[in-house]
Amino acid sequence: MAKMALAAASRVLLHAGSRLGRREAVDGARRFANKRVVVEPEAAAGVAVMKFKNPPVNSLSLEFLTEFVISLEKLENDKSFRGVILTSDRPGIFSAGLDLMEMYGRNPAHYAEYWKAVQELWLRLYLSNLILVAAINGASPAGGCLVALTCDYRIMADNPKYAIGLNETLLGIVAPFWFKDNFVNTIGHRAAERALQLGMLFPPAEALRLGVVDEVVPEDQVHSKARSVMAQWLAIPDHSRQLTKSMMRKATADNLIKQREADIQNFVSFISRDSIQKSLSMYLEKLKQKRS
Repeated sequence: MAKMALAAASRVLLHAGSRLGRREAVDGARRFANKRVVVEPEAAAGVAVMKFKNPPVNSLSLEFLTEFVISLEKLENDKSFRGVILTSDRPGIFSAGLDLMEMYGRNPAHYAEYWKAVQELWLRLYLSNLILVAAINGASPAGGCLVALTCDYRIMADNPKYAIGLNETLLGIVAPFWFKDNFVNTIGHRAAERALQLGMLFPPAEALRLGVVDEVVPEDQVHSKARSVMAQWLAIPDHSRQLTKSMMRKATADNLIKQREADIQNFVSFISRDSIQKSLSMYLEKLKQKRS
């Protein structure tokens, strides 16, 4: 997040930061060897690849969110990096989105801590001065879609088994207003209204048609395409591109920043409802049955 996090969230990040950051040399670069996020810097090119590695489905757990924000902050503070490619270390699943176990059967204090971390992730990505390119090499529902939507450019693998979208209503929950704002900015009001109400997930061709993604390429070309796109964006002077990005995005981000605490309280109140907990319980039970 370009703005300072709330004190409690900062303490979480600082505490986690003391436990993270082990590095090892890889191909002449320095690789951040965290548990759930692998960062492969290519300093000579001014680019780093951030790979989600949180099995089985790269869910956005509190631990993952903490590691991710710390890793991104390190890159933002290192002036040798100008761009980041976001992708999955597990082809077939980009990210399944928010971790439902963080939202089920826990206490209000935990819900509040978790939602602060989700806000932090979105604001950090959405307001980042870095060039962000999403190399979507798997399914990307809900929060996974949100991560992709924060990027400056989105490339998706052409595999009909992969789908992307904000499908929260199917789980009995509601995408918050800042998810909605980001989606509307990307595909327009009417398309977003329909997709959000129906919890629609789009295969690559449909996602491209609507503008959810910018390009669809064969699966084995996702990463090479991401690098070529990154080169196009790197050709633009940073100062002019960054000021333009801020001009386009600041109002949307400020809409959350000015009411972060209220948004947290709304989330805690909503997710604590018996009816919502019951919906999550039913959905989690369905997932168990699918796995068995």
